Amino acid sequence: MVAPGCDTAPTPAQEPALNAMHAADYNPAQQEVVSLLGAPKGDRPTFDAGLRDELRNLLEERLEPLVSTIDSDRFDDDVLYLSKYMLTQALGCERKFMAELAEPFQWSIPTARGTVTHKAIELSVHWRGEASPLELVDEAMARLENADKSIADYLERCEETERAELKAEAGAAMTQFLECFPPLKPRWRPTTDSPIRAELHGGLIVLSGKPDLTLGQPEGTVAGKVIIDFKTGRFSPSHREDLRFYALLEALRILPPRLLATYYLDQGRFHPEEVTRDLLLSAAERVIDGAHRYVELVTGTREPGVAPGPSCRWCPVQPDCDEGTAYLEGSPEGGPEDW
Repeated sequence: MVAPGCDTAPTPAQEPALNAMHAADYNPAQQEVVSLLGAPKGDRPTFDAGLRDELRNLLEERLEPLVSTIDSDRFDDDVLYLSKYMLTQALGCERKFMAELAEPFQWSIPTARGTVTHKAIELSVHWRGEASPLELVDEAMARLENADKSIADYLERCEETERAELKAEAGAAMTQFLECFPPLKPRWRPTTDSPIRAELHGGLIVLSGKPDLTLGQPEGTVAGKVIIDFKTGRFSPSHREDLRFYALLEALRILPPRLLATYYLDQGRFHPEEVTRDLLLSAAERVIDGAHRYVELVTGTREPGVAPGPSCRWCPVQPDCDEGTAYLEGSPEGGPEDW
């Protein structure tokens, strides 16, 4: 079997035999993962070595007008940090975005669940022998509780019932992962929550992200990396944009990945997308648009617009927003009374 997106692979002629040899080791969902992620080296895309500089030059040039504002008293921070979350929010409902910026971040079961699950997945990669999902979750929570991170304080102070509920939800997600994903072998070079970033204009603008899981590595100008984000619930276009942002960061760092994939744990299904030059240019344009909109909003040179949608259900200003209330009342999912 060819390791998904990983190091030196057998020749294409050997691939079917190896897959057939190991097919019995996987359940149907795991075999689908192997089939989607595996690719002989001859089938992987090649990218021009100059693409890295081309993308950086495009971003530097188009973001140049923001430098003087970021470096002035009109901008509260010394650096403009852009993550997938900030871009999605700035390019979504601007009124909701500004309301959430004014509120301090608070850990909760929904926000902590992903962090705990990702830590448990990381531990499962390097765990000797077998461990149950709840054992991995317990160890993940213990590690996070002792880490120098804000979640540590939340885990220490949360009530026992909240902690139990968090453990149950993370355990369910971990169970789904172990059921649907093949065991991650070291030769596939798996990494979890590994930070990637790009600094522009001398560090005044920073693009950063932490993909849930990456497999493989490039060889010369041949793309070999696969970036995977784990989700639950329904497909959202923003999930695909998140991965394209990660692809852009990888392209600025070394070489683009060959494949992006959102994996929905509760469905056991992939939404894959091949990486192309056009995809990377589109991702760069989105960063440019999002950066300009963010700076204009926080400096008060742009009046926040309203864009009603499913996120109205969690908007802090929804009760005072006529557009959001009207959207929810007309939504087939129900209005605020169904929250």
